[in-house]
Amino acid sequence: MPSTPVFNSQIKQVMILGLLLLMTYLVIKELYVFFPGLLGALTMYILSRGSYFQLVYHRKWRKGWTAGLYLLVFFLLLLLLVFFTFTLLEKQVRPFLNNPASALNNAKEAIDQVQQKAGITFISDDTLANLEQKLTAFVPTLVNDTANLIINLSILLFLLYYMLVHGKEMESFLGRIIPLKHSNIDLLASETKRLVKASALGIPLISIIQGLTATLGYVIFGVEDFVLWGFLTGIFAFFPVIGTMIIWVPLVIYMYASGDTWNATGLFLYSLIVTGNIDYLSRISLLKKLGHVHPVVTVLGVLVGLSLFGFIGLIFGPLLVNYVILLFRIYTNEFIENKTES
Repeated sequence: MPSTPVFNSQIKQVMILGLLLLMTYLVIKELYVFFPGLLGALTMYILSRGSYFQLVYHRKWRKGWTAGLYLLVFFLLLLLLVFFTFTLLEKQVRPFLNNPASALNNAKEAIDQVQQKAGITFISDDTLANLEQKLTAFVPTLVNDTANLIINLSILLFLLYYMLVHGKEMESFLGRIIPLKHSNIDLLASETKRLVKASALGIPLISIIQGLTATLGYVIFGVEDFVLWGFLTGIFAFFPVIGTMIIWVPLVIYMYASGDTWNATGLFLYSLIVTGNIDYLSRISLLKKLGHVHPVVTVLGVLVGLSLFGFIGLIFGPLLVNYVILLFRIYTNEFIENKTES
């Protein structure tokens, strides 16, 4: 008889856990499109919690006003980035948006001229035709993605405000409900801080360094619109080792095909020796201070992040892959090592 209440209690526990998992799945499924905003808010909270707590709990600033000040600073920085990007790309993108067919024909003519002068076919007619179809369909997708980005940024700022104001309570609650040993909870918290700093600060800083380095080379060797090409090089530098080559290799080929042999050779050597090695040097120095992230993990993370979250996944993808490794370590420490000791 005494075992019956225990058995009934276990059944109720399983039923409640099953219902909880089902409801969690439904919520995640319906709110999946807004996950970048949630992840962004969590990342910004981790990056700013130290200074925010210092102002609130040591200097006695008001929580709401201080959180609002942080949001204002983040919003102004975002506006500055959007303005810089729009100013840089507006001249090149506007012709395509106004008349996609004409812009694509001009691009095809330029590619044909380069291939004829170089004597090598880099892109076939079938590939160009497929690319034209994809670019034509890209405009509506771009509008939709822009709307999603604005919504996610609004969610980010909204959630970040309440995370900052109720940060202590939120962390205390998570510490109580996470079913792990205190040592593993501390490990989870410390590794999360390290990984967020490495992914959200280190990787963009390395991309900026590579973009500026590449821009200097474009200036030296006479590349037109060097600021634009430097900006694109910095974007593709999110992909370690091969990322910058996606930009400078076609530029070098175009310069060779155009007869600018000396500048093409100079840009090739500069990009290969200077721009290529600055990635390695910055990773072993900068990322080592912020929290080492292996280049293989970065590449896999970027691919996963782009597939799951779009462009904003460039930051969260490496963080997600690192979390898989971290959770495996915690699982080993929590269960396998305990069984071995017993």
